[in-house]
Amino acid sequence: MPNQTKIERVADLKEQIEGSQALLLTEYRGLTVSEITELRRSLRESETRFAVVKNTLMQRAAADAGMEDLAALLVGPSAIAFVDGDPVAAAKQIKAASKLYPSLVLKGAFMEGKVLSAEEANGLADLESREVMLSKIAGLMKGEMSRAASMLVTIQSRFLATLEAYKEKLDAVPAAAVDADVPEVVPDVPEEALTEETPAAEAPAEEEEQSDGEADA
Repeated sequence: MPNQTKIERVADLKEQIEGSQALLLTEYRGLTVSEITELRRSLRESETRFAVVKNTLMQRAAADAGMEDLAALLVGPSAIAFVDGDPVAAAKQIKAASKLYPSLVLKGAFMEGKVLSAEEANGLADLESREVMLSKIAGLMKGEMSRAASMLVTIQSRFLATLEAYKEKLDAVPAAAVDADVPEVVPDVPEEALTEETPAAEAPAEEEEQSDGEADA
């Protein structure tokens, strides 16, 4: 039956596993205590904790965290790099340290729910770091924004130039040409057309009625 110390250690490892962006598994056979201490210090720069662990405790913690596949890499003396930051940056640092300490071997990794082989883990060190990639993306976006702004300025300039040319064309048209279709003299309208005509037959009829009345008198 495991004692309380081992139970607490497994729980602590499980918490570190679940809180890490990636795990880099190394074999440290032959490294001195001072070399491991120096390696641990250098890895802090990439937000990585480097710890020597017992395989049995790590296997149990990995199983509790749902990472049973990790057990295949827990063979021989193991030291785990718990990566909280950029896995690529951490892999680069371990690969650089392995040139100083040939006994340090990167034997695998666990990242994004997948176990990586030694070759795949070492391949991480050949990728561009997150900072470099973000810098390139920012540069591309800045370039695209600059091109878009330049295009808008060009379109605006062309539009204003077109308006100015149209205005100059209107200003160049003579005033006489604008008024050429407007008649200067309105033709006289006959007065008879503006008044209502009176029937000519009504006046004689009234005179005849008056003549008959005088005759009767």
